[in-house]
Amino acid sequence: MVVIAAGAMVLDGQVARPGWLETDGGRILACGAGAPPRPADADFRDGTVVPGFVDMHVHGGGGASYTDGPTDSGGIAGAADFHLRHGTTTTLASLVTASPAELLARVRALAEATDHGTVVGIHLEGPWLSRARCGAHDPAQLRDPDPAEIDAVLDAGAGAIRMVTLAPELPGAEAAIQRLVDAGVVVAVGHTDAGYEQTERAIALGATVGTHLFNAMPPLHHRDPGPALALLRHPGVTVELIADGVHVHPAVVQAVIEAAGPHRVAVITDATAAAGRGDGTFRLGAVTVDVVSGVARVRGTSTIAGSTATMDQIFRTVHAGAGLAVAAQTTSATPARALGLERVGSLRAGYQANLVVLDGDLRVAAVMTAGRWRLGG
Repeated sequence: MVVIAAGAMVLDGQVARPGWLETDGGRILACGAGAPPRPADADFRDGTVVPGFVDMHVHGGGGASYTDGPTDSGGIAGAADFHLRHGTTTTLASLVTASPAELLARVRALAEATDHGTVVGIHLEGPWLSRARCGAHDPAQLRDPDPAEIDAVLDAGAGAIRMVTLAPELPGAEAAIQRLVDAGVVVAVGHTDAGYEQTERAIALGATVGTHLFNAMPPLHHRDPGPALALLRHPGVTVELIADGVHVHPAVVQAVIEAAGPHRVAVITDATAAAGRGDGTFRLGAVTVDVVSGVARVRGTSTIAGSTATMDQIFRTVHAGAGLAVAAQTTSATPARALGLERVGSLRAGYQANLVVLDGDLRVAAVMTAGRWRLGG
């Protein structure tokens, strides 16, 4: 058993100053505000302890990518380890649009990584997306949802596919939403040119997530509100925001949190292999990406191609506008709930002992997963 104390600790969504928790067998045995019941094994008097970050939309980092094929499984582990060092203790690995054969190979590789506990599952961002709103996806590989392909992908995933982003206006999309929901997969609306009513219909069929709200979808218009307003208005929908200061203005991040509530906003990195690597040339699936001054764009265009952010950076951005409790909620508890993850995303008795220790500047000082120090401690 290990007792951890800190000057501030976010326990079950509430800020305790000071706070403590006790771990045993990879889980949190007990926790509370004030001084611990016995001397702490690790005392971070000037630090802040928050739940381990849950990134539900991330393509890679540290030069490695979740789109690496089955012969490059070390790249999958490398990407997960890079983000772990930045506080992400739970990763949903995102794939981009690919050919049918490449998609199945990548799903199988990530299903194996899921079995090993490297990631918590797979997010398919594509190939069933709008060509008009393809963003950094290869438009040549985009296609309409096909029942046979969906079944093949689900079989290849062997239960590891947790979320699929699709455009609900595509032919066959309604049947696809129903098939995925029946399979226990979270359906997200994104990379879409859908109207307000089409989006409402997708929600009625079971879609529960809005993929990177505002990005790769029509802008909000007072006579044609589009998908963003439909996603924002529905109480059963969780909306993602890429709070990297590039994709969405910080004032918009704050406004969405105030409008929808932090329990419905999941901030994400949408990071690619370029995260942590500085400026240069990278690949996102089949697309060439140039990073200049920390911003990734599809070569020769102004199209943003994922981000170079990490979850600790995202946490600091939200904290600056909304405070500690909201930052912890939107980086941990909300994405965990949106994905249906049990006993993850909060520091409370019975939950996994996944936590991040932040220093006085809210930078990562230590990381624990399942009761084991993985960094610092």
